[in-house]
Amino acid sequence: MAERENRGRGRGRNREEETPEFADRLVAINRVSKTVKGGKRFGFAALVVVGDQRGRVGFGKGKAKEVPEAIRKATEQAKRQLIRVPLKEGRTLHHDVKGHHGAGKVVMRTAPEGTGIIAGGPMRAVFEMLGVKDVVSKSTGSQNPYNMIRATLDGLRNESSPRQVASRRGKKVADILPKRDDHPQIDGEQAPVSEEA
Repeated sequence: MAERENRGRGRGRNREEETPEFADRLVAINRVSKTVKGGKRFGFAALVVVGDQRGRVGFGKGKAKEVPEAIRKATEQAKRQLIRVPLKEGRTLHHDVKGHHGAGKVVMRTAPEGTGIIAGGPMRAVFEMLGVKDVVSKSTGSQNPYNMIRATLDGLRNESSPRQVASRRGKKVADILPKRDDHPQIDGEQAPVSEEA
């Protein structure tokens, strides 16, 4: 009987060890109040972004009377709401995307190596936790951090890799990606190559 219990506990520990380590970033913390019969009760609301910096990211919000408890609740919620985003070369997006939530609108563009993360506030936290190293983004409309993060994640959900597009169309990846020819083409005919070189 004791052996069975120990076996079950051991399995649970292995699962915890197998789960990847997540990094988290506190984006915003607000003091909130609830009006009750005796006056006002004050608490704190936390907004946290969590990611494994290898293509998974999520956000969560938590409320509590103390700041650490609010952050803990937000982190747990974020870990339950992770989404996977395909990254090009593990550093940038595959294509430009737009996202919106409510009045918050964001535009995210793929960028060459060495560009860095050009993003403001809450969007930067999402990209850092996602593991993106090169991206150019712009936020218009609502500057509310909740809406900005939701709009960013809305755009990232629409991100798709060439492999995903190929499988949806029933084609090979090589058929979808543009072919790179050695010589440029003019009106469907191959351009003449100069023999001076």
